[in-house]
Amino acid sequence: MAYEIPPETAHFVDREPEQARVFRAAAEWAGQSRPLCVALSGPAGIGRTELAFRLARALRQDPNDDVLHLDLDDLRRDGVVEVADALGDLLRSLGVRPEFLEHSFKARCRQYWTHTDGRRLVVVLDNARYGAEIVPLLPVSAASVVIVVSHGPLHDLEPGAAVELTVSPLDDGHARDLLQRLVADPRLAAEPEAAEGLVRLCSGLPAALHVTGRWLRRHRLRPLSRLLADLTTELHEKGLPEVEAVWDAAYRGLGPDGALLYRLLGDDPGWDFTPQAAIALLGRGEDAGYAALEELDAAGLVEVRGEHRRLSELLRAHARRRARQDGGGPERVDGRRRIVRWYLRQAQSADAVAAGPRLTLAEPVPPVPGAPDLEFADKAAAARWLEAERHALYACVRIAYAAGLDAEAWALCEPLWTHFLDHRHYADVLDAFGKGVAAAQRAGHPRALIRMRCQLARPLWEQGDFAAAERELGQALTAHAALGSMTDDDRKLGASAVEFRGMLHSARGDWAGAAADFEASREVHRAIDNRYGVLLTTYRLGEAVAALGDPAQAAELLEEARDMAIDQNRARMTARTGFALGKALHALGRNTEARPLYDFSLTAARKRGAHADEARILDALAEVATAEGDEAGARAHREAAHTIRAAGGAVE
Repeated sequence: MAYEIPPETAHFVDREPEQARVFRAAAEWAGQSRPLCVALSGPAGIGRTELAFRLARALRQDPNDDVLHLDLDDLRRDGVVEVADALGDLLRSLGVRPEFLEHSFKARCRQYWTHTDGRRLVVVLDNARYGAEIVPLLPVSAASVVIVVSHGPLHDLEPGAAVELTVSPLDDGHARDLLQRLVADPRLAAEPEAAEGLVRLCSGLPAALHVTGRWLRRHRLRPLSRLLADLTTELHEKGLPEVEAVWDAAYRGLGPDGALLYRLLGDDPGWDFTPQAAIALLGRGEDAGYAALEELDAAGLVEVRGEHRRLSELLRAHARRRARQDGGGPERVDGRRRIVRWYLRQAQSADAVAAGPRLTLAEPVPPVPGAPDLEFADKAAAARWLEAERHALYACVRIAYAAGLDAEAWALCEPLWTHFLDHRHYADVLDAFGKGVAAAQRAGHPRALIRMRCQLARPLWEQGDFAAAERELGQALTAHAALGSMTDDDRKLGASAVEFRGMLHSARGDWAGAAADFEASREVHRAIDNRYGVLLTTYRLGEAVAALGDPAQAAELLEEARDMAIDQNRARMTARTGFALGKALHALGRNTEARPLYDFSLTAARKRGAHADEARILDALAEVATAEGDEAGARAHREAAHTIRAAGGAVE
């Protein structure tokens, strides 16, 4: 009897769903004519092998069952396993003496079948790369179980030949639990922010958590915050000793395009990435891009998340180390420029669909060679893409600015403005728009500088920094006055800056000053026949007049604005003007007219995923319900608004 797996680890967390699925499959396997095969895939360091050992121990039904373990990488030469040698190792484990081993591959296969017939085995085959390596190693006994461990899916296995499970990183809760079990260190409770930093640094990889545990045990007197900084440097510069060699081996097994894509992904701007973004980053066309992605998938160097792919932070650090060793500076520079320009081009396309025609200054980016373009079916799809890719887009601003790509840096801020109007990610926005100002200034582009200062002013005043917002707008208006001879587009830009100043007055509660600026801006737009500008400033003027206590005049202005929005086929502005008109009508006691306007705006907000607008409209509906004596309806609307705000982290 052979037993070739190590004792159970002292600490093991999570993996209950994976274990339950395997145990259920084993229970249902009775009556089959071949052994049960379980395929576990996932990147190195994620705990695949330990999970395989745990399953093997649990699936051993009798002390006389043989439990075998074979690491195929021990037999791999130039990427290829000599399967005859693997059979020889298994046969020796089953008691065949070396001198009785058959010599040819076919003869060893027959010998293996003979020795596994009628025998119950649990076999763990580690570090498999291809299904062709596995099939000859399967016992013939239907009572046996084979657990295959690989970096990626074994695509050449026949469908249904194995129960396939992808081993994912631990979530933060389980990772925290494992770290606490490993060290039981009081500093974890005393310094919760640093403890959470350690958990995030480990990216859900048990191997990384074990390394972190060893650091904590070794350095028991240092503050956790100091250890976090030291460990971050250690892991990013040197990697994990336990898995670095495995990752290096997987990388060396890639073809030229796969290796290049892996190196470039170390600098990819997103937390995760779509296949299209990876293809653009590689820049060698769709066929080469998909082939390279498939290589990375098969090698277990990327994690598949629905339509996206992801490299853990530790794998990113490994990719950057490979880039420093194997890639030249020009390859990284070209990759950064290519991915920044590709994201800018897609963002401009999404912006045009989501927001419709509006004031923009950047020239459209031409097609990026070797990269696909995205198509957006409607405004909602375009808005969803901007939100889904926001991390990448904001990162592209930082990358572009750091690389001296000033035109791209400020140009990215234009579609990000459309995204910002529905999604207030202030830290990202202030950083991006601040860099947009600096990039436009460094590029010597006065019109872009005016626009960027206006965009930066709004998140500043929304965060309560009125003085900084006023400075930005003052400098924008001064720069506009210095333009000299002006085109209609220049006048439109100036009218927009005056409108922004009116919005700042509104935020400060100076509604008279706001109304004056909106009226002045509207007159310029009328003079240059900018229909959308007239629509927007009429809407803002109506809101200011309502705030000044004249709901009747406000209703007239807002009805005019809504009619213009409908005539111009601007769904977003139709909803916004309708909501404002509904409030004016409610103030006039015309609730039956206000309710359908609110309902229309609520549907539009939900379609856009604009949660703050949705909560605000629900509040307004609650007011209408109260005015109509429907307290149950009012309560339901208020509770729904509260739920939305609570889910978004708002403080009420």
